[in-house]
Amino acid sequence: MKETRSTCPYCGVGCGVIIQSEGDRITGVRGDPAHPANFGRLCTKGSTLHLTAAPEVTRQVRLLHPMRRERRGAAPQRVSWDAALDFAAESFHQIVFEHGPDAVGFYISGQLLTEDYYVFNKLAKGLLATNNIDTNSRLCMSSAVAGYKMTLGADAPPTCYDDVDHADCIFIVGSNAAYAHPVLFRRVEEAKARRPQAKIIVCDPRRTDTAELADLYLPILPGTDVMLFHGLLHIMLWEGWTRPDYIAAHTSGFDALKALVRECTPELVAQTCGLAREDLFTAARWFATSPATLSLYCQGLNQSTSGTAKNAALINLHLATAQIGRPGAGPFSLTGQPNAMGGREVGGLANLLSAHRDLADPAHRAEIAAFWGVPSVPELPGKTAVEMFQAAADGEIKALWIACTNPAQSMPDQKTVRRALERAELVVVQEAFATTATCDYADLLLPASTWGEKEGTVTNSERRISRVRAAVTAPGEARHDWAIAVDFARRLEGRRNGPSLFPYETPEAIWLEHRESTRGRDLDITGLDYTGLEQAPQQWPFPQSASTGRARLYEDGVFPTPDGRARFAAVGYRPPAEPRESRYPFALLTGRLRDQWHGMSRTGTLGRLFGHVPEPAVQMHPQDLERLRLAEGDLVHVTSKRGSLVLPVQASSEIGLSQAFIAMHWGAEFLTGLSSTGEPLAGVNAITTSAYCPTSKQPELKHAAVKILKAELPWTLLALGWLPREDVLATREKLKALMALFPFATCVPFSGSAPLEQAAAHERSGLLFRAAAYEAPPDEVLQQLEQLLGLDAMETLRYADARKGQRRAVGVQRQDEDLRVEALLLAGDTSAEGWLKTLLLQQLPAGAYGRRLLATGARPPLAPVAKGKQVCSCFGVEADAIARHLASSAGPAEARLASLQADLRCGTNCGSCVPELKRMARSVQPA
Repeated sequence: MKETRSTCPYCGVGCGVIIQSEGDRITGVRGDPAHPANFGRLCTKGSTLHLTAAPEVTRQVRLLHPMRRERRGAAPQRVSWDAALDFAAESFHQIVFEHGPDAVGFYISGQLLTEDYYVFNKLAKGLLATNNIDTNSRLCMSSAVAGYKMTLGADAPPTCYDDVDHADCIFIVGSNAAYAHPVLFRRVEEAKARRPQAKIIVCDPRRTDTAELADLYLPILPGTDVMLFHGLLHIMLWEGWTRPDYIAAHTSGFDALKALVRECTPELVAQTCGLAREDLFTAARWFATSPATLSLYCQGLNQSTSGTAKNAALINLHLATAQIGRPGAGPFSLTGQPNAMGGREVGGLANLLSAHRDLADPAHRAEIAAFWGVPSVPELPGKTAVEMFQAAADGEIKALWIACTNPAQSMPDQKTVRRALERAELVVVQEAFATTATCDYADLLLPASTWGEKEGTVTNSERRISRVRAAVTAPGEARHDWAIAVDFARRLEGRRNGPSLFPYETPEAIWLEHRESTRGRDLDITGLDYTGLEQAPQQWPFPQSASTGRARLYEDGVFPTPDGRARFAAVGYRPPAEPRESRYPFALLTGRLRDQWHGMSRTGTLGRLFGHVPEPAVQMHPQDLERLRLAEGDLVHVTSKRGSLVLPVQASSEIGLSQAFIAMHWGAEFLTGLSSTGEPLAGVNAITTSAYCPTSKQPELKHAAVKILKAELPWTLLALGWLPREDVLATREKLKALMALFPFATCVPFSGSAPLEQAAAHERSGLLFRAAAYEAPPDEVLQQLEQLLGLDAMETLRYADARKGQRRAVGVQRQDEDLRVEALLLAGDTSAEGWLKTLLLQQLPAGAYGRRLLATGARPPLAPVAKGKQVCSCFGVEADAIARHLASSAGPAEARLASLQADLRCGTNCGSCVPELKRMARSVQPA
């Protein structure tokens, strides 16, 4: 067995991992105890990485060869790399010749490595002379970038993870860190346990698992953050809690901000934000008077039409109270993706250049042109993400090159995005996974390597650069992203005089050029080399004269602005782009699930990661359900100005009144439907708005105005079955064609609940298909569904009533001298779902039921009791087992939780379920 140190490819915490491999097979993964980001911890997603790289997964979902479609709608055909890249180069050359360089655009990803990013940036801005290159980091971090630059002068988080251990007050706002950055949240939990006197404030419209740790929870109304921050500053000024000495010595612009917040009285703020007046005073006092206050924030601030203003207004509070530049104090933006920071470092956004240079600055453009050896860098700003796809939809951009991201799932206003992909003359998709929705629109598919196969660097949320290393070779003909871009660029160069702009043969050669571009800049890393990074990840800046990176910035009170002073931002409050109104009375919020990542191209390959949240749903407050006369599980139309989705509804006490929540992950791969006119609708982003912040150009993915009405779809369908592990994902791809036939359909994998260490050997896998329609579909649709789930290849009990549109099939298999349900289909009447699904999922003996397996309506005698939802993914522990244990144990909640963990092991591996376990320990009383 070989062990390789690398970095996790999921969130911006940047956890170190140790990959175990045998030959070309990754066999295991564990946290790297020497990595300063995680010290050996991993979350549910990170601890299952090796399962996503198993050969049986790779064979079913990976793009293994270059593929080309001769025409739209046709099946792609395998081609050679030379043929693929020659075609791409000739097509780009022709489009640029006929329409100019701005007729092409590159849309890349925060999951690329820094070296990949650097080559793409140089390719677009240096060789093709277009600034039309943007990244999905525009969707998550651009408001944080703009906020830092507006106030502190540079895109540089001034804090580090160690500050969690020194903070006396932690203000978590717009972040469900328990789900989005779970390893960092474990550190917050531990810091609170060591120092219970430290205060934690959580501000979020939803009472998430993160809020369970709060000493003060602020259930803010969506989009009112700027008003809250201005109101807190108003109180700080009134009570004398600001630091006039620091303001005078190190900042500018405070008088304008002071005049602005004068009108933000506690009464106005409480009414606007939906908060209690006394809670505002408590929050202001803790923030301002604590010896050290640390803010942790993420998409709740960033993904907004006021994203830059929200970030800047929060940083105002730190500057006004001198809570910056020392241990435990500062505004800390938590990066969403593993290398969003690295992409910003090399200028991978439409408005940036390498090493934090600004495209709008002529001197910066001249510096980079000279550094690259090109005549000039174009001065016109490039199209940002939303603008780029709108331009393609309008016919202005003719060619799109999309790398390592899935805009047909992740971008807002999917109708426009899909029109762009259909109208573009050429769509190139460079991707590791063939199953993403965007691949369906590609004229050219280029197979890329992915985690466990790549070499390079990434930068995490605390400015720490880590090595990414390959444990195995990439499968099939997959190539590294940087190598694909270099090969393409060299073909475009043609007979260009002089040396190539792309002489790179290794990722280290690219990194060395990037390193040199940082000399003298705020992120100077000229003191680093690959050998040093092999030994230990390092934070920037790390100039040539340094012996280590800098943990914190601005400790001397000097900021990277012309006068060395930080700048207060007098930004006004604006409501969301789509405030609730009579026609659309609900505020739709989006966010993350605990065990899933982005569009689920990787995590969605594992049934066990669907254990915690098995199917898509829209969550609403119980009182709203009662008011609308909706019951748990009813199908509803969730409708915005852009479209309508059908989803089952769930009651949730986390949600505020007149609010609704849908997880961001549910895209076309897992959730589809048809509009009233027959147009396909797919995923939550069919209804989100593309309105964006005017400064950062980041769209308001967190908020849209919707109406919610019961869906009258009388014909329902449920089908599920166990399948060979090597067939599950390929079968899911085949089922996508059937999903497109229904106004509502979802198809998700599921698995048994074997502990993680046994998963590879003992865990069974299957698929669940659920749909609803106005009437029964043709018989051949159900026959195809039965065939795909294997019902036609096993002993099957059947019932059909054509007049009622009902059909049932229960497939059984003899095992251990009894029968087990292996697959089932309920069509037209799914009322027996509960007990039949329980028999299948728990693999219980079914022989005694006989023909009762086809019974309708009420449960039969001795119906099996369904287990609750899975809480602990690592050990497969369900909610009912946890509740029984807690009810049978005595003592305070802390002691019962410790007993629970000792006996059932839940919460003792990755810890992602610990907040939920704590909540259950408080709510479940001893019998």
